[in-house]
Amino acid sequence: MSNAALDYASQLSDVEAYQALYEWRLWARPEQLAPPSAWTTWLVMAGRGCGKTRTGAEWIRERIASGARRIAIAGRTAADVRDVMVEGESGILACSPHYERPQYEPSKRRLTWPCGAIATLYSADEPDQARGPQHDTLWADELAAWRFPDAWDQLTFGLRLGAEPRALVTTTPRPSPLIRALLADPHTVTTRGATRDNAANLAPAFLAKITARYAGTRLARQELDGELLDDVDGAIVTHAMIDAERVATSPPIMRTVVAIDPATTSGDDADETGIVVVGKGADGDLYVLDDVSLRASPDAWARRAVETLDRYAADRIVAETNNGGEMVTLVIRQVRRDVSIKTVTASRGKHIRFEPVGALYEQGRIHHVGSFSALEDQLCAFTAAGYEGGASPDRADALVWAATELALSCDAARSFGVW
Repeated sequence: MSNAALDYASQLSDVEAYQALYEWRLWARPEQLAPPSAWTTWLVMAGRGCGKTRTGAEWIRERIASGARRIAIAGRTAADVRDVMVEGESGILACSPHYERPQYEPSKRRLTWPCGAIATLYSADEPDQARGPQHDTLWADELAAWRFPDAWDQLTFGLRLGAEPRALVTTTPRPSPLIRALLADPHTVTTRGATRDNAANLAPAFLAKITARYAGTRLARQELDGELLDDVDGAIVTHAMIDAERVATSPPIMRTVVAIDPATTSGDDADETGIVVVGKGADGDLYVLDDVSLRASPDAWARRAVETLDRYAADRIVAETNNGGEMVTLVIRQVRRDVSIKTVTASRGKHIRFEPVGALYEQGRIHHVGSFSALEDQLCAFTAAGYEGGASPDRADALVWAATELALSCDAARSFGVW
């Protein structure tokens, strides 16, 4: 803060200082303020920690101050809406002074402001929630990671109240069909940002750690620099291939497996444990049903795997044992003794194991039921020369084990280093 600003602040009363603390235009970076031009959708595409959530929360405050009364607030999951958009450190409740703070009713999925404005909360995992209601304002967070595009369609169909209904999309960039369509829409205005732009509000240790770990990788360009990246040159599977075979629902599933690529450690620096659900349809094709990967302790990922097995009535768990050996089976059986487990061991490199699965994608025999952005980013980073995605492709590895179990013969599996 400049000396002039400090002098000004010293002259404020306690009440004026409190009001100034919540005056967003005093604190915001220029790219965090809504563009003055005419637009229908404002797309804020920026890196992690760039201030997207604060931008969204403060924009909702400004819309209400300008007369908006029926608002839709939508996130990837109900937990994301609650924990990030509403109750988070930069969410709506934290950004609102006491005299305009809304009443939050979680059971009703509702925020109600003293002025009478009402926001309804929606989960993109449940598109039918948005079928019917009308709104004059929409804030959609992490749209690139939404599993069901129909959720966005239903919300925009309902954006029809008032003289100037508008939507704000805050998201880390990924080349999903929804993001590409928004970028091509002449009624969309786009703002970009990088993690480093918000360095003043981030822990120095966080910046140092992520820079040291990811500098120079495609993941850093996407997740930190906010770049929308095209497919890797020479990618075996492309986003276009996945999009072409994507479906909203699957046919009858004849057999389902839950595949695990386990991490042996937990913590912020640990790899994720890939947990992917794949079913074989009555038509003989494979259907990716879910990706529930996580970074957690062995006990936690084992519980997640068994819960997922139950939810999808899967036949068995297929688990890689290169890292952990007998420990993998042990931790799963500690959760449930009688669970069906098949262990597999990799004898060749990841990209070699991936090639037969890539062929299934090229033949149009693997379909994604909805969108799985993190998994798809990993799938599209495999080339004939190796994996170009930076961090370990644990989600993609899990999918390889599932596809191998469901679609590849033993001889074909052995030839590609899968036993």
